[in-house]
Amino acid sequence: MTSVLIIAIAAFVGVAALVGGVAMMLRQHPSSRIEDRLDLLTGAATPGNRDGLLKQKSVLTQPLDAAPGILESALNRFGNIGRLLEQADTSLSVAQLGLACALMAAGGAGVGLVMRIHPMFLPVLAGFMATLPVGWILWRRRRRLKAFAVQLPEALEMLSRALRSGQSLGAGFNLAANEMGGPLGKEFQRVFEEQNLGIALDESLDSLTDRVPNLDLRFFVTAVILQRQTGGDLAEILDKIGSLIRERFQIWGQIQALTGEGRLSGIVLLALPVVLFLAVYRLNPDYITVLFVDPMGKKLLAGAIVLQVLGALCIRKIIDIKV
Repeated sequence: MTSVLIIAIAAFVGVAALVGGVAMMLRQHPSSRIEDRLDLLTGAATPGNRDGLLKQKSVLTQPLDAAPGILESALNRFGNIGRLLEQADTSLSVAQLGLACALMAAGGAGVGLVMRIHPMFLPVLAGFMATLPVGWILWRRRRRLKAFAVQLPEALEMLSRALRSGQSLGAGFNLAANEMGGPLGKEFQRVFEEQNLGIALDESLDSLTDRVPNLDLRFFVTAVILQRQTGGDLAEILDKIGSLIRERFQIWGQIQALTGEGRLSGIVLLALPVVLFLAVYRLNPDYITVLFVDPMGKKLLAGAIVLQVLGALCIRKIIDIKV
C-alpha cells in the first residue's frame, strides 16, 4: 500500500512539473516584453524585429486580420476565453490553457490507473483534474475584480482632488495609477497610455469597462462621458459616486455577516453526501458499486445528483442578496 501511494504521488508531481515546464517554456519573460514595448514606442526597435513586436497580443498593436488558431476558435465557442484570461491578468494564451487542461486530465487518469481506481471513476477524475486550470483562472479573476472594487472609491476621490487642483482628467488617471497599486493602478495606467497614443478618452474608458466588468466603474465611465458632452462639475459627481460605493460596501458587509450561517450550512449540506460517498467507497467498495451496475442504482444515483444540484441552487438563491 505504501509503494502504491509513493508511485501515485510521484506520478502527480511528474505531471505537475511537466505542466509547469511547458507553461514556462511557452511563456515570455515579462521584463523582456516591457523592454520590447518600450523599444517599439520609442523607435529603438530594429526593422527586423519590429514586425514580430507588432504581432504581440495587445489592444493597440494586434492587427485587424489576426485569425485565431483552431484550438482557440473551439474554446471560444464556450465564451470569450481570451477576455477571461485578460481579466485574470495572466500571460497564458487560450492554446496554453487548453494544453494545461489536457495535461492535467491525462495526469489525473494516469494517477487513477496507478492507484487502481475503478474504471468508472477514471473519466470523473480526469474531468476534475482538467477543470483545475480553469478554476484557478476563475479564482484569480474573482480575486482581481474584488481588489479593483475595493480600490475604486479611493481612486475616485483622488481623481476628484486632482480635478479641483486644476489638473486634467488624464493627469488624474496618471496620478491614481502612480499612487495606487494593482490591479486598479495598472488599468488606469493603461487608460493614460492609450490617451497619449491618440485613442479617444470615450473609447479608452469603454475598453476599461470591458476589461473590468464592475457596475460602479460603469457608473463612473457613464458620468465622465456625459460630463464631457453636457458639462457639469465632474469632481462633485465623483465624490458622490465614491461615497455611494462606500455605503454599498458597508451594507454588503452587514449582509455577509447575517448570511454567514446560511452559507456555512449550505457548504456542509452539499459536502456531506460527497464525503460519505467517498468514505463508504473506501470502506466497502462493493456496497457502492451496486449504484453503477444495477439499473435501479443508476436511477437513484442520477436522482441524487439532480436533487443535489437543485438544493445547491435553492441555497444560493436564499443567501445571494443583491446590494
